Amino acid sequence: MPPDRLAALKRSLTKLWLLSPERLWLLSIALHTRGHPLLAFAIKQLNTILYHNSLSPGASVSADILLGHFSHGIVVNANVEIGRGVKIWHNATLTAGRPTRRGDRRSSADSRARIVVEDGVKIGTNAVVIAPRGQVLRIGRGARIGAGTVVTKDVPARATVVAAPPRVLAGKASERPDDQQDTSAPHTAEETLP
Repeated sequence: MPPDRLAALKRSLTKLWLLSPERLWLLSIALHTRGHPLLAFAIKQLNTILYHNSLSPGASVSADILLGHFSHGIVVNANVEIGRGVKIWHNATLTAGRPTRRGDRRSSADSRARIVVEDGVKIGTNAVVIAPRGQVLRIGRGARIGAGTVVTKDVPARATVVAAPPRVLAGKASERPDDQQDTSAPHTAEETLP
């Protein structure tokens, strides 16, 4: 079967899956927008039960959103706008500050944070995007956020953001006396360089 025909067949089969997490999320958003908050909440809860996610019906999402690994563990707050062609992998979190409490002296407009995810963005597994209170965090068009990365500031268009490299905090071999070091363990490339 030619590759273009196979791709068309895959798209057709995907459309048949009525209870996909993306479709349930878009349905709950549509119900919320049309003034049916209880139905929107019920669909959100069904999505949560089926796919172990928390996708707010108050978010603004493009119809072609893609959620990797059936959206397991994805959390998206209400103050998030997601553009076209965005893919979010499992266990990613997009949260926009903490909500304003009743009786808070600040106006809700001053303390309302937002996240704007522009078109073509890819957000990796276990990534966390947090907009500080009262600020708009923007992820530019075509940007990539690597797995396990915590983003708290704007990301420019077409940029790639990755987490800091891991580092050993305790248990270094160099802290032990020379006569107690295990010489049978293989050495890494860094240890053999001058």
